Amino acid sequence: MKVAVTSQGPDLESQVDPRFGRAPCFVVVDTATGAVAVRHNSLNRRTAHTAGMQAAGALIALDAAAVITGSIGPKAFGTLRAANVSVYTVPSGSVGEAVEKFQAGELEPLVEANAKEHSEQTCR
Repeated sequence: MKVAVTSQGPDLESQVDPRFGRAPCFVVVDTATGAVAVRHNSLNRRTAHTAGMQAAGALIALDAAAVITGSIGPKAFGTLRAANVSVYTVPSGSVGEAVEKFQAGELEPLVEANAKEHSEQTCR
């Protein structure tokens, strides 16, 4: 099973990025083989309003069966759910720790988005 984790860097020691669509990259771990791949997210990060949906589409194309992130908006969440991709959340830690928690069954799948749409958020 391929698990994609939003990441601040390109490896298992990198910290989980709390943002889904605007994470710098996704570390994709094949839990069956232990293989690790990186999907950089630089183009989607610059998109004004569809970063999450584009990132979701990219992970679906990579055959990710699960996504681990800090937060995810409703459009990206809906895109992943429509493709039968489960979404899990972790507040912090490394990518490797997040994958270990996933494999140990310590993460609960989200049943709905846990962030507002980007355009709905207000400045402080």
